Amino acid sequence: MAVAGPWTGKPTIYEFFIVPKFRMQVFALFETFLKACGAREFEVQTNDVLLTIMLHAYGREIFSDKIVFEDRVASSISKEGATLQRETSESADRDCIARRQGGTRWRLEKEGAVIATGGVNFHYNTPYGDIYMEVSEGFRRQGWGSYFVQELKRVTYELGQVPCARCNTANVASRMTLQRAGFVPCGHILVGTISGS
Repeated sequence: MAVAGPWTGKPTIYEFFIVPKFRMQVFALFETFLKACGAREFEVQTNDVLLTIMLHAYGREIFSDKIVFEDRVASSISKEGATLQRETSESADRDCIARRQGGTRWRLEKEGAVIATGGVNFHYNTPYGDIYMEVSEGFRRQGWGSYFVQELKRVTYELGQVPCARCNTANVASRMTLQRAGFVPCGHILVGTISGS
């Protein structure tokens, strides 16, 4: 259950696992967990099948907050004159990986101009790294975002991690950028209120 950061004041269930041999009692076990934890909301990734079932059985006002992407294709986008610049040290990055907190920061430059900034957060379970980025205003809609994501995927693998990404369901530009860089959708992050809370 998440209780700090963006979840302060709204305790939120985001993980639930039952050893397979006890899953015949899954609903009773979940109800016991609900009573004990006092959660008021859900945040569920749909590729977590068991918790998705609990969300739909015990939740209300459910909606998709984000689309989750996994890496499936090695893209080969090239951009002349662009350089990837590290903003965090490799040792700091590896510390973030070990703690599963924080992440790398990078920028993409061309002729001294900052084209994009972003990085990889390591707040998911091992071995995943969540790629994020933002392209500077004058460089949007020119393929720089997809190139930057492709390069962030590469450095994620070099750190021994697996790249993933997510974006707002309504953000068509981000969806297209991620897909051009080889990501494919694999699920949604659903949020909802727990019935009776």
